[in-house]
Amino acid sequence: MKMKRYTADTMVNAMKKVRVDFGEDAIILSSNVVYSKGFLGLFKKKSVEVVAGFDEPISKKIEPIHSQPSFPVEAINTSTMELKKEMDEMKKMLKNIRPSTEYSRYPDEMQQLLVHLQTQDLNENTITKIGEEIYSRMKIEKKDFSNEEQQEIVREILLNEIGHNPFGGISFTKKYINVLGPTGVGKTTTIAKIAARALLEKKKKIGFITTDTYRIAAIEQLRTYANLLQAPVEIVYNKKDFESALEKFSELDLVFIDTAGRNYKETKFVEDLIQLVDFSLDMESFLVLSMTSKEEDMRTIVQQFRSFPIEKYIFTKMDETGSIGPMFNLISEFNIGVAYLTDGQEVPEDITEADAEKLILMLLKDPRYA
Repeated sequence: MKMKRYTADTMVNAMKKVRVDFGEDAIILSSNVVYSKGFLGLFKKKSVEVVAGFDEPISKKIEPIHSQPSFPVEAINTSTMELKKEMDEMKKMLKNIRPSTEYSRYPDEMQQLLVHLQTQDLNENTITKIGEEIYSRMKIEKKDFSNEEQQEIVREILLNEIGHNPFGGISFTKKYINVLGPTGVGKTTTIAKIAARALLEKKKKIGFITTDTYRIAAIEQLRTYANLLQAPVEIVYNKKDFESALEKFSELDLVFIDTAGRNYKETKFVEDLIQLVDFSLDMESFLVLSMTSKEEDMRTIVQQFRSFPIEKYIFTKMDETGSIGPMFNLISEFNIGVAYLTDGQEVPEDITEADAEKLILMLLKDPRYA
């Protein structure tokens, strides 16, 4: 049996390669989803690896009677029938592998793009809009579009969807930087990254306030970062403590507020935060979400924070996800832009200011920027 390993972005494309080499008689020996580091190390690239084989025809050759081994006729017949049955099933399976029927009316090149967007978990309505727009333009111009031409249309549509929202880091026009979000998303480390850059690159005088009095480890973590940056830190337990901290930090340029990491699916914790932090201050507020969370869970959190003046999202753990479609879905649904993306624990290295164009290139995995 001849065997060969194939790698492609989708199973459909892998099967096309198999058919070119082995035809419809190929046997799929194994298939796996594999990941490799992607663009700027921000997420892992997902691909499909297939091992296929092909039984070469056995040429008929008359051997001398004395050289032929002796086997019962029944055993030969049974073995041959079982092998033929297995091969027939494999061939049937191979022929049945087809692109998703919802995209089958589009040209093959379009199907590849749309399936890719689907694997990235982009909203199905958005994918349909993209598919219809590309197909409509193809019919008007009476030609198929190249991959680059299709990607340019995707860029136009997605920029129209999300481009009107604000993108980029803190403005440096407001004194208080308030970072909100549930437990476990990396708020404290993210605050340290932003603060370190403000100190090192902008030469700002900075300080920290933490309301996370529920976890000793969180307080110690912030204190460690504050000591490294030679910045003051205040722990507040109530409204009076918060007002006192503001007075102590009156001479500073920027004050970073690390709010408690709680289960904000519970309304009580949201109400407690409103009572503690004065959101009428000269303040920018950011909502931190982890890309390892389920999209529906992130959506619930965003809805719980709708009463807060959220400026932009901060998406963490970009290096731990294989799809970034949910990010686009949340931006579009709630009309909230993105300030930063983080992809590791190093301070202040593992953080990047967000840009709408770059996010789209990440989604498409444009090879020019790989």
